[in-house]
Amino acid sequence: MGPDGSADLAPDTDDTTYCARHPQVETTLACARCGTLICPRCLVQTPVGARCRECAGVTRLPTVTISPMFMARGLAAGIASGAAAGAAWGYLSRGGSFIGLFLFVIALGIGWAISESISFSTNRKRSPILQGFAVVGAIVAYLVHNLVIGGAILPGNDAWGYLAAGLAAVFASSRLRS
Repeated sequence: MGPDGSADLAPDTDDTTYCARHPQVETTLACARCGTLICPRCLVQTPVGARCRECAGVTRLPTVTISPMFMARGLAAGIASGAAAGAAWGYLSRGGSFIGLFLFVIALGIGWAISESISFSTNRKRSPILQGFAVVGAIVAYLVHNLVIGGAILPGNDAWGYLAAGLAAVFASSRLRS
């Protein structure tokens, strides 16, 4: 209360506190476990209250954590399965070309085979890197298909083949999305 009986709105002391990670940000929030001062950017909401990142134990899911060994296995699986699927596609289409619905089914089968082999070889991991390897596998499948049928590696008038390779790449990469 002020001397004239009115309420005093100004604080009595200067109790300004700052975030431990961001010293320029004022805060009154504290970790519910250790008491470290945290700002809204630092807090992690848990079932027992707001905590700092260390106390909340924030980690990446093991499904999306890719080590170099799994990257190598995923790339090898994508290239190998792409080559096998492309060879099978080439041998199936030697007598004639596939268009329409049957080509759509073949493209989905190729995409499924590539994504399944990558997923199996990496213990069912998912990541954007593995999605890229699936696209590489679909490109390899298209190139091997063209070699098996005896045509040019990248023919200029093969819209159906490009469509099938693109569809296989999209389907394979979507199955490995994290």
